[in-house]
Amino acid sequence: MEEKKRHSFGGSIGFVLAAAGSAVGLGNIWRFPYLAAKDGGGLFLVVYIILALTFGYTLLTTEIAIGRKTKQSPLTAYTKLHDKWGFLGAIASIIPVIIMPYYCTIGGWVVKYFFVFLTGHGADAAQDGFFTGFITSQWEPIITFVIFLAVSAFIVFRGVNKGIESTSKIIMPILLVMILGIAIFSLTLKNTNDAGEVVTGLQGFKIYIVPNFEGLTIGKLFTVLIDALGQLFFSLSVAMGIMITYGSYVKDDANLGKSINQIEIFDTVVAFLAGAMIIPAVYAFMGTDGMSSGPSLMFVSLPKVFAAMGVAGNIIGTIFFAMVLFAAITSAVSVMEAVVSCIMDAFHTSRTKAGTIEGIFALIVGIIVCLGYNKLYFEFKLPNGSTAQILDIMDYISNNLLMPIVALATCILVGWVIKPKTVIEEVEKSGCKMGRKRLYTAMVKVIAPIFLILLLLQTLGIMKL
Repeated sequence: MEEKKRHSFGGSIGFVLAAAGSAVGLGNIWRFPYLAAKDGGGLFLVVYIILALTFGYTLLTTEIAIGRKTKQSPLTAYTKLHDKWGFLGAIASIIPVIIMPYYCTIGGWVVKYFFVFLTGHGADAAQDGFFTGFITSQWEPIITFVIFLAVSAFIVFRGVNKGIESTSKIIMPILLVMILGIAIFSLTLKNTNDAGEVVTGLQGFKIYIVPNFEGLTIGKLFTVLIDALGQLFFSLSVAMGIMITYGSYVKDDANLGKSINQIEIFDTVVAFLAGAMIIPAVYAFMGTDGMSSGPSLMFVSLPKVFAAMGVAGNIIGTIFFAMVLFAAITSAVSVMEAVVSCIMDAFHTSRTKAGTIEGIFALIVGIIVCLGYNKLYFEFKLPNGSTAQILDIMDYISNNLLMPIVALATCILVGWVIKPKTVIEEVEKSGCKMGRKRLYTAMVKVIAPIFLILLLLQTLGIMKL
């Protein structure tokens, strides 16, 4: 049976929490603190906040407005905007298809660590080689991946209101309380290092929020800018079809400008708290050496920190991985919903059929990703110089390559073809005024495209930082 009437969010709160839930994911929790520590703490924060209020605001506004104006998923929305730009919808739709299998694989890793701490075996996770031993085993990563995928799919199958909106209304407030609680706890930590010095979480927090201008050069500042730009794609869930999909579920009488501002604030606060939660704790117990990139921060460094806390560490670890699991699920749901929505709109099929197709595809490819660490392991050199295997290659293609391309092409379409007034009029449709109108026009036409070109050149290894 076909879905003839497009579902919509019951209210603006449901939309804001669902969109914020999509934005607050693994990228925020492990990538933001690492980049902040690497790029001079407060310096990165200042650059990030400025970009969030300008560059991020522009992409977020554009995508949500496109979604509500067309009432379509990304696959068909671009064609509705301009009949010669349908190819952009196809590219935008491929991104969540690529992301879903490997994101659920990482979600499975979180499931594993949550159960390890929940059952009181957190000390095991702190042992050298525990993470590597887990992901290189043949069956366990596949089992945890399937569990995570099944939970995400269940929420999507329930639909926009009963699934995505109702789940977000429950999970997001709990998530915020958990992050805030752990952040406050991190500030109270004290530890005596090998040199006999007392190191505190507050010292780590100071490193996090106070800009470090030592040795600052134009090149270093440029690196911070590129890192912050790349992080915004993770933080705001833009250029992957999600915000167009969620925007298509927003009612015409909703105050779009207000909702966008709330999503910005929510996401920036959570990103900041993620840093306040992780950097002070890691600094107190491991110094700056513990702030390694990507999965190793969450799955190697932090379990060691929790183990060093003693009895309390197992409890804090359980709460932490429960929080990460909530964040990962809300993001995975949004990624899957973008794909399901595309299938429904393009082929006029039911949610059940669309969800089943995407679920089966994600299951098959996700198993291949899991096996990429054992049976199917190989190494490949990416254009940016890093060594990769299956998961890294998929991440590079979707996040580093296709997302900047989609964002750049969308800016050209809106800025120069259909004109910024198309988006501005959509935002102001419900009678509200768009506060940053001039900024939006300048960003979408000129500044954002320049930033995106620089990001692409760096990704392709053409421009070395």
